[in-house]
Amino acid sequence: MVSQITRGIKITVLTSFEGTYFKNYKIHFAFSYHITIENHSKDSVQLTSRHWEIFDSLNNIEIVDGEGIIGKKPVLKPGENHTYSSGCLLSSPYGAMKGHFNMINFTNTKTFKVIIPTFRLCAPFALN
Repeated sequence: MVSQITRGIKITVLTSFEGTYFKNYKIHFAFSYHITIENHSKDSVQLTSRHWEIFDSLNNIEIVDGEGIIGKKPVLKPGENHTYSSGCLLSSPYGAMKGHFNMINFTNTKTFKVIIPTFRLCAPFALN
């Protein structure tokens, strides 16, 4: 588990290895991640978009930008949290992800970035 706080917004990430499968004659390694967003600030905020950088041990890098998270743009009042789960596929059993959420502060209408800390994706059999 990794956590980081940016401007009173805490991001916590838990990961799981889900297994392997073949697609188009190539092995893929499936991972899930569970993210909790906690509003420790005094202002209501809304998540508007996301940016991900996904790396694997074969030096493949995938950039993903999109609106909201899993089709939602959650609003968090002070003290509230939002949890969601998603996943990714890697071409190797080891990798990492990092990124940020773009958010808007409803008190001052300013947008800001909340850092998603780097987290590792590792199949259990790849560890020594």
